[in-house]
This record gives sequence, C-alpha cells and structure tokens, in this order.
Amino acid sequence: MSNNIENEEMFDADLISLIDEEGNEYEFEIIDEIDYKDGHYYALMPLFDLPEEGIDSQSTYMIFEAVEDENGEPQLAEIDDDVLLDEVAEIFEANFDDNEIVQ
Repeated sequence: MSNNIENEEMFDADLISLIDEEGNEYEFEIIDEIDYKDGHYYALMPLFDLPEEGIDSQSTYMIFEAVEDENGEPQLAEIDDDVLLDEVAEIFEANFDDNEIVQ
C-alpha cells in the first residue's frame, strides 16, 4: 500500500476510490474535471481492468457527475442523459487532444 502512496507523490496523481452497489471498492485517477452548464464532471481512468464490463484501464476513461445524496454528502453518479454525456465527452476529448492525456 505504501507503494501506491509513493507513486501518487512521484507522479502527482489525483486518486479517488469509488464503491459500487455491491460494496466493491475501485481506484481511479482523476485525469480531468470540468464545469459545464449547471454541473461539475470528472473524467476518471480506472487503475484496474473491469473484465465483467470489458473495460480496459489502459484505453478507457469514465465520466461521472458530482452530485449530493439525500443527506447532502458528495457522490459521483453516472450521467443518464445521452446528449449531455456526449457534450461533456466532447469537451473532455478536446482537452485530452490539447494535453495528450488519453491516446
């Protein structure tokens, strides 16, 4: 576990842990975040592969919206609106092209 901390300091990575509905914890690197319309969005790169979903951590990022739960606690949620998701993804892709973050 200390190796992860050292790597985080060496590469100055912003890491976040997310817990799914079944209680499984996963680590992500925050590769970008933006404010768009009335929301705040994160592009996260998994630090693992999700074989059950066919997600390869080397080539796939995921987009989440910052929201509050019923208790006012911050959470990240998937975006249900396909049009909004496409718009946000387009902004992230432009940022990645500018910064050569994701190939």
